[in-house]
Amino acid sequence: MADQPPNPQNRIKLRDGRYLAYKERGIPKDDAKFTIVLVHGFGSSKDMNFNVSQEFVEETGIYFVLYDRAGYGESDPNPKRSLKSEASDVQELADGLQIGSRFYLIGISMGSYTVWSCLKHIPQRLAGVAMVAPVVNYRWPSIPKSLMKNDYRREVLKWSFWIAKYFPGLLHWWVTQNMFPTTSMLEKTPANYFNDQDIEVLKHTKGFPMLSKVPRYFR
Repeated sequence: MADQPPNPQNRIKLRDGRYLAYKERGIPKDDAKFTIVLVHGFGSSKDMNFNVSQEFVEETGIYFVLYDRAGYGESDPNPKRSLKSEASDVQELADGLQIGSRFYLIGISMGSYTVWSCLKHIPQRLAGVAMVAPVVNYRWPSIPKSLMKNDYRREVLKWSFWIAKYFPGLLHWWVTQNMFPTTSMLEKTPANYFNDQDIEVLKHTKGFPMLSKVPRYFR
């Protein structure tokens, strides 16, 4: 961890000494009717493209804060990371930027688990929440079996959880090796995780990080 952040004007120092990088968008926060903290997903960062027109932002009066979660982008990693620490990071970010006692929170994909943490640990700070394409809980009894039977991601996640529980020392090797399918395949071969309709929509989505790394999906 560096003693001084490379861009101190865009990073705040947390109580444990880590730095959290952020980006502000929309109208000035002092003029905003709605203050929204955006939480990025797996393989993304504060520089993600959140499709909302500037005209709508100005008409509605929205101030956005996007930040790099611990270990992503320009934010320092957190060796003691937990669900609770995700909520603590959001709260310290909000306090450091003085965005008010309550704010809205939007979680994108895996960023939705940060939203769940905030709902549990800092509900008093939330004016409202939304989850965009949150990570599925395969153990949820209400999910129709017909939707899961052909989804091989379920097996991939099951093995990852099993290794994390019984052989945690092998987890890094597991998610970085190339012999067997793992969750890291999402970054390496994104088409494996999306159907044809998804790809058609996403290839017209400016700045979608997973597809921009693999140009052939734009053809």
